[in-house]
Amino acid sequence: MYSKVFFWSVGAWVLVLALGTSVVAQNRGPEHFRGIINDFTAAHDAKGKPSGPWELHGVWRLDLSRDGGTAEFSAALTMENSDYWLLINPNPPADPDSPATRTPHTHHITMKDAQVTWDPSLVSSGCPTASYKPPTTTGFMITGSASVTGNGGYPPFAPEGQLSPLTVCVTGGTQARFSNITLIFGAPASSHFGSQAINGAVRFRE
Repeated sequence: MYSKVFFWSVGAWVLVLALGTSVVAQNRGPEHFRGIINDFTAAHDAKGKPSGPWELHGVWRLDLSRDGGTAEFSAALTMENSDYWLLINPNPPADPDSPATRTPHTHHITMKDAQVTWDPSLVSSGCPTASYKPPTTTGFMITGSASVTGNGGYPPFAPEGQLSPLTVCVTGGTQARFSNITLIFGAPASSHFGSQAINGAVRFRE
């Protein structure tokens, strides 16, 4: 009698704990990341012609889905030629002090339903984690197709609104699990931003 009561009690508690764990998992809200981007493009294009560097500054946002399998990403960037561009340009502008000579413009980047990868080996091979000093060792990667505007309209590299492959990496280390972000574009956006990683920082996670 007492044995049956004991086992029924244990079974009931196991069921309650299992249900409680399930509810917690189902109620786990999506994670949100915010940060900034500050970087330069390459000084020369693939043919060695001076094409930059362009300065890139802006903010970004990344929202992971509840199950962590998909994500949405957006960024707002300003872009203009740097001081170094003035020095290496074989045909410098007549008035280097005029803001217009630096061709300032904006880009808004959006990517929805991007696939999230948590596998460390895939993140390591798909992200420039080892190029950091010290290298980052933790994080995740999202991949998908991004829409990019130019001053609120279609940019010259995507005159019909063509999407571009985009890889976004959010990585970190032992003291801050998520500290760095990189954006790597494919064509056609890579013809404007370059194919190298664009770097930024994670400001906070919620």
